[in-house]
Amino acid sequence: MDRLDNSYRPGESASRAGSNSFPYTWRSQALGAAVSVLLVLAAAATGSVSASSAASRYDSLTQPDWAPPSWLFGPVWTVLYALIATSAWWLWRARPWGEVRVPIMLYVVQLVLNGLWTPLFFGAEQRGLAFVEIIALTIAVAVTVIAFARHSRTAALLLMPYFAWTVFAASLNLSVWRLNT
Repeated sequence: MDRLDNSYRPGESASRAGSNSFPYTWRSQALGAAVSVLLVLAAAATGSVSASSAASRYDSLTQPDWAPPSWLFGPVWTVLYALIATSAWWLWRARPWGEVRVPIMLYVVQLVLNGLWTPLFFGAEQRGLAFVEIIALTIAVAVTVIAFARHSRTAALLLMPYFAWTVFAASLNLSVWRLNT
């Protein structure tokens, strides 16, 4: 059974949710959503600061035939960041804080790693180091998905497109690195 089935849903009593401090009020729900969005925006901003000319740099690199066009990355990351923020909020609201503290910490770790990749790959042009970093990111995302799944299948599923894209991006990073060295 999905553990989300036993979690709080709006309109349920705190006793059904299993904690006196639970369910969260609408204000704390809104605060949780805002914090989730702000964390994702911080990761995105870190990457975008060093990626001001990423599209032209990306287009100038020798790429494998299966590499996507540079214009695709913006829309893909917009959707992924929305899913990433929603997954953390969904997990946070599904369980009391004490139960989700460790998965949320893992989530923050993978966001930090997410924010580091673009400065390495585009800013510093350290494609090999960026590949090592994206492998660490992929592992961190996988561990986060597993940790989220223990508390909410929905929150974990919301991260699966991100995990798939990260695996794809790692393959692309390796190919671009090899083709441009």
